[in-house]
Amino acid sequence: MPNTPTATPLNAKIWSLAWPMILANLSVPLLGLVDTAVLGHLADSRHLSAVAIGASILSLCYWTFGFLRMGTTGASAQSLEHSDSLLIKAVLLGLALGSVVWLISPALRSPGLTLMNAEGHLRPLADSYLQIRLISAPAVLASYAITGWLLGQQQARWPLAIALFTNILNIFLDLLLIVGLNMASEGAAIASAISEYAGFTLGLYAVRQHLGSAIRRGLLNSLKRGMPMRRLLSANAQILVRTAALLFSFSFFTAQGAKHGEVILAANTILMQLALAAAYGMDGFAHAAEALAGRAYKQADRGAFLEVCKTCGRWSLYSALAASLILATGKPLILSLMTSIADVQATANHYYPWLIALPLLSVASYCYDGIFIGALRTGAMQYCMLFSVFVVYLPLWWACTAWGNHGLWLAFAAFNATRGLTLAACFFWLFSEKHWKHSTLIGNTSSR
Repeated sequence: MPNTPTATPLNAKIWSLAWPMILANLSVPLLGLVDTAVLGHLADSRHLSAVAIGASILSLCYWTFGFLRMGTTGASAQSLEHSDSLLIKAVLLGLALGSVVWLISPALRSPGLTLMNAEGHLRPLADSYLQIRLISAPAVLASYAITGWLLGQQQARWPLAIALFTNILNIFLDLLLIVGLNMASEGAAIASAISEYAGFTLGLYAVRQHLGSAIRRGLLNSLKRGMPMRRLLSANAQILVRTAALLFSFSFFTAQGAKHGEVILAANTILMQLALAAAYGMDGFAHAAEALAGRAYKQADRGAFLEVCKTCGRWSLYSALAASLILATGKPLILSLMTSIADVQATANHYYPWLIALPLLSVASYCYDGIFIGALRTGAMQYCMLFSVFVVYLPLWWACTAWGNHGLWLAFAAFNATRGLTLAACFFWLFSEKHWKHSTLIGNTSSR
């Protein structure tokens, strides 16, 4: 155990990185909660269901490119020089990929809606929502790169400012367009698209000095410095696979819920938004682990690395316990705030125990994700995710189909628990004293 003079600065450092990201992360599901609450109080539940389907497709589409945030964080945390070159490469990559997504979006929407089991009267609403939201794809993906770079540089307050600005503006526009102008699901889409471009603009302002330095050096010269673009792509391929599998699991959950009807789909949407609120709170300590564990790993300091992991893990567990307690004690108030539709509220109440258990079942996976991202040991994340989805989640769902929506929740809960258990096994193997030197050699080589 560390002595107090050592432990106290580490706790303070973790909190200095974690609290801005906890607030920033909580603002993301807060936006979803506001969307859900505003639409959930409309007389017709079709708009809530359409946005649930559209948002799930967008999550699968956007967060497939989550490596732009996670991979950039790990590379930035281990970057002792040429960090501005890394930044401009990541931003340009985000803009390019986002532009491709927007340009091919007409070909993506119809297959996506079919896969999500969008019913006939929901399909036009969900399609219109997607068409509007995908206009902001370049801004969303480039913002991932900026946030990842800032986190790796241990600058957590700018990501907080960007997230709060984006989501507060979005909430204001939601109320204006949905409530004030009665634009329903299209209003929610327009509000999000405007806010995402505004957030990207603020992100550019946050890194203006570093981008300016890279541009003054000469764009081509900056692109040649540090990690090559092709290396930035290949180093993040495993994160791409891992993230695609993760978001498939969420989209599969939504799609299977839709098969049980609009009421269960709407109830599952509410519960999942609440689960995301708890998860993003826990993820703040994972972000701290990315920056601090990544730096210790780059310096090959195993003692400091393990101490960061243990301390971040402890705070993550505390946050999970707090989340479950708040969800349990606040259930009546939370559900009444989320919807006034009696059938949806009663259905959400029926499946609510799964929501209470979820933070405790998933906390390990969030913490270990942060550690492996910081160390850029992304292969373990990929294989653990694939195992959890295809060996546990899908087979268990198939075996429990007779249990209906309870079977779906059971499979999803087991999937989250398995992620944490498999990552823990990889952690104790890869970062054991026996394998430490070989592990850091591979990690430092791959980050060049």
